[in-house]
Amino acid sequence: MDLLTDRIKDDMKTAMKGGEKHKLGVIRLILSAIKQIEVDERITLDNARTLQVLDKMVKQRRESIRQFNDAGRLDLTAIEEAELVVIQDYLPQALTDTEVDAMIQAAIAESGAESIKDMGKVMNLLKATMQGRADMAVVGVKIKSALAG
Repeated sequence: MDLLTDRIKDDMKTAMKGGEKHKLGVIRLILSAIKQIEVDERITLDNARTLQVLDKMVKQRRESIRQFNDAGRLDLTAIEEAELVVIQDYLPQALTDTEVDAMIQAAIAESGAESIKDMGKVMNLLKATMQGRADMAVVGVKIKSALAG
């Protein structure tokens, strides 16, 4: 199984040779975040854990974009959006709304969830399969409405 980190490192070399300074900077940020966890926890990240790191970076960029838009700082918004594109390149293909809804309904049926109190059960079933493929905040809202409705 190829490690995602190997692909990221190869892309870093390609960006260095191609003079893609922006992409190189973002890739270095990604590798730095991965290395930080590896050093702190004395482990080598597998693909699932690397996806968690990338997903966290995507969430941070989306939040920054929202805050910069609210503050009228479109110059900074553009930078964050460009970084977001590079990071998302390493995530698996995003799930469609239809796929997300179907997976939520299947997880609700599998877990036997009946009310919002059971939301954690449903979320635990979905988290592993949806990590990096869907915005989990949006998924949470969809689960809430499915369980409330």
